Amino acid sequence: MRVLVTGHRGYIGSVLAPMLVELGHVVRGLDSDLYHGCDFSALSTGFEERVKDLRDVSLADVKDIDVVIHLAALSNDPVCEIDSALTMDINHQATISLASLARQAGVSRFIFASSCTNYGVAGDDALTEDAPLRPLTVYGESKVMAERDLAKLASDTFSPVILRNATAYGVSPRLRLDLVVNDFCASAVAHRQVVMQSDGSAWRPLIHVSDIARACIAAAESPRATVHNAIFNIGKTAENFHVRDLAAMVAESVPGCTVLQRPGAGADKRSYRVDCTKVAAEMPAFKPRFTVGQGIEELVRAFGAQPNLAAEMESDRYRRIARLRNGLVKKSLDADLRAAGSGVEVLKK
Repeated sequence: MRVLVTGHRGYIGSVLAPMLVELGHVVRGLDSDLYHGCDFSALSTGFEERVKDLRDVSLADVKDIDVVIHLAALSNDPVCEIDSALTMDINHQATISLASLARQAGVSRFIFASSCTNYGVAGDDALTEDAPLRPLTVYGESKVMAERDLAKLASDTFSPVILRNATAYGVSPRLRLDLVVNDFCASAVAHRQVVMQSDGSAWRPLIHVSDIARACIAAAESPRATVHNAIFNIGKTAENFHVRDLAAMVAESVPGCTVLQRPGAGADKRSYRVDCTKVAAEMPAFKPRFTVGQGIEELVRAFGAQPNLAAEMESDRYRRIARLRNGLVKKSLDADLRAAGSGVEVLKK
């Protein structure tokens, strides 16, 4: 297959793109590269790359493509709160524009990386894909709106597929520390402390970044009848945890580590468990390989090999919101989060 991966230089994309190449697919990457230089390890090369803002995508970018895997977005709640209108422009409107162009170009399948954060606040019951969506943030709202409008584009020749990913964790060439397990592990290794920003009572479903990549591939390779205009919770039902239990698991993996709670921290309103029975039954090619325990071991080993981890944690290298705010202050980004000198397409291979 000929696959366009948007956000191929991001946390998930930098894992997914080389997987696709290894499987023999022809990959075209498209990324604005907002986080240039934020590498934890070397990025994979050897396929076509287009450095381009998602808002500037044209018909030429989706020409001769069979499947689009759309990962590119402003990627978490704090980043999206910089400018809610800008978030909707990128995460919602640019997504629908890309999908419309893809449909016009004859792309047969459009895989959208959505999020379980769309469920917002729920009780202790595990939620299926039919559960009400109650997004609490502009990030969640942008994903819900994109899901809604993608479904309207479904046709006999164009198949949207919605993947509501659980909370990601794990090692990636474009590592993020603004993810709960990653942050806990880095703090445990660097400072022998895990600091909870809430009371830890909230539920979170978890999935390894490489397993998200495997889900994208399974969605691309599955029969059309299985995935056409379908929504899947991506994770494993058994991998739902209270945040306090995640903190304890991480602390137990690092000798001498303790768990602390930020003074005055209360309950996190975002709390949801998800049921992943549907994806296991209807997309059997998706077989997650990691448990959270295995992911913690991987992260602790990786962070333990970093001689300057404590200093890196204080920098903006692996924290998206800090990187963007610094870019705005230094004028390397404009108010629309476009890189200085952007607007010119760069092709690499």
